[in-house]
Amino acid sequence: MKPLGNADPSPKTQRPSAPSQLVVTAVRVGAHEGFDRVVVDLEGDGDPGWFVDYTSTPMQETTGQPLKVAGNAFLNINVDGTVYPFEMGKDSDVEVKMAGDTGNVIDVISAGTYEGRSQVVVGLRSALPYSVQVLEDPKRVVVDIVQN
Repeated sequence: MKPLGNADPSPKTQRPSAPSQLVVTAVRVGAHEGFDRVVVDLEGDGDPGWFVDYTSTPMQETTGQPLKVAGNAFLNINVDGTVYPFEMGKDSDVEVKMAGDTGNVIDVISAGTYEGRSQVVVGLRSALPYSVQVLEDPKRVVVDIVQN
């Protein structure tokens, strides 16, 4: 398996092309040779947008309060085009699944959904280049964090 896209440390963004009705159902993390992968699983209609960037202090979008995330560097993943889970008959608690030794990834939290945007924060050992892609069947936002 190889990382998707072209990885670099710069902020990445893509707006949804049309209104979407998506809900985050799970966040999965796995280590692969040369990179770690964070997958935000989605259900619903439409295509997600995203804004992903490193932040020095993780803050919850809904409250502006600091988030407790373990790590030395923090990757803030915002998925646009999402609705509140209850609007889709889903539980508001998003399951985070970390598969074994996750390399550079130390911690991952789902920080909730607010005004069409769902937030996931990844705590890392160090800030490394990353890429963002959307995959289908099932729909998901994939962030690959490339190791040096």
